[in-house]
Amino acid sequence: MSEKAIRQTSRDNREKARLAPYLEGYREKALAAKKDFNAFIEVINARALEKRVEQLSAAKPADSQLFGIPLAVKDNICWSGAPTTCASRLLEGYRPSYTATVLQRLEDAGAVVIGKTNLDEFAFGSSNETSAYGPVLNPHATRRVPGGSSGGSAVAVAVGAAPLALGSDTGGSVRQPAAFCGVYGLKPTYGRLSRHGLVAFASSMDQIGLFARHADDLRLALEVCAGPDAADATSAPPPATPPAVFNAGKVGVIKEFRRLVGLQPAVERALEGLLEALRKLGCEVVEVSLPTIVHSTAVYMLTAIAEASANLARFDGINYGVRRAEHPADVVSGPAADRLQRSYAASRGLGFGDEVKRRIMLGTFSLAEGYYDAYYLRAQKVRTLIRREFERAFADVELIVCPTTPTTAFRLGEKTADPLAMYLADMFTNPANLAGIPALSLPWGADDAGLPIGMQLLGPRFAEERILGAAEDLGRR
Repeated sequence: MSEKAIRQTSRDNREKARLAPYLEGYREKALAAKKDFNAFIEVINARALEKRVEQLSAAKPADSQLFGIPLAVKDNICWSGAPTTCASRLLEGYRPSYTATVLQRLEDAGAVVIGKTNLDEFAFGSSNETSAYGPVLNPHATRRVPGGSSGGSAVAVAVGAAPLALGSDTGGSVRQPAAFCGVYGLKPTYGRLSRHGLVAFASSMDQIGLFARHADDLRLALEVCAGPDAADATSAPPPATPPAVFNAGKVGVIKEFRRLVGLQPAVERALEGLLEALRKLGCEVVEVSLPTIVHSTAVYMLTAIAEASANLARFDGINYGVRRAEHPADVVSGPAADRLQRSYAASRGLGFGDEVKRRIMLGTFSLAEGYYDAYYLRAQKVRTLIRREFERAFADVELIVCPTTPTTAFRLGEKTADPLAMYLADMFTNPANLAGIPALSLPWGADDAGLPIGMQLLGPRFAEERILGAAEDLGRR
């Protein structure tokens, strides 16, 4: 469904006779995606959908750009209409009392939440295998991963269960599943979309992102939900003079990435095909050097685990989610301080999965006295160098291009025993989060097995229009 089709559907949906069966059709597709691919944790029930139809039919706001358009929402984004579990047993049944700002803006524009999608627990993962509700399956090959952590949202769009979906991107968690599932995935500039209502992972890099089957649909959704928010001090308006739109000028290829070994041959061929397509649009392709980018995965992981360990300290089984005990006596006998400590240990020990525990322990270690300067602080210094190198590069080129992932979707279980190999799956995506710049994954062909390949377009801060313009031009090639 293209932007033109979405706008037309939005106008057509104003009649209840059309709106109700249209949305029920998507609800049935979402239920099928939950059954076949485990893409949803919860799908809106028929009664709740009927109430939303009544609400929209009564309102009919003249400027509702997304009137009646189904929307899938990653289950770490708060919505007052359903539980927000972060795919963790610790938050089982937790119902937020408010809706995330980005989601509220989409609903105000007429969008209809069709369900909450599955994810890696607390968004910790690159394969959507760490969910407490089981792994999500890739619709192109069900024995392969859909990418993570926003795999459920990517699958929902790929199989037509929703034309738009929300995810979150801390180190590539929108773009990597978009690549593995053959859809478009946009990570906006840090601060372009409010983070209010997004359960925090790594606060200095988290960003709500968007999935769609067409670049122009991303443009439409971004127009609706972008902008500053008084509830999020890190949100920001675009500059008074935003970056120029795409003008088919110089496009950069990262020299350091082209020298890496381990890139799947089909992905290399796809990159060359993208560069040739850009030349046909009139672009000049040049090499750009970002020497520090080879350290981006290490910098990302140190930053992410440190911030995650601090953010997840609030989940203790007391204020949020399920309070657990290994035995009733553990929380009713003994000194009060001991009982409280045992309650924390039982709730977190039984509620958190292995990957969450691993990142909390490593992050706590990296922030400990005697290690903070050697690990976290040093990582932030290198992060500053990465950001400055991008700024210098964008002074000479309009866009930078690279693969979204080094390979196509890998097999279920292939990397779960090797966390380092799993983390390296995001080596091309996490630099954008470290630098706070926008990045888009666009589908670009397939490998010999028919698995989708994603290519990535990166631009300077607040250059979403430039990136989307380039993607639209490439889509019309």
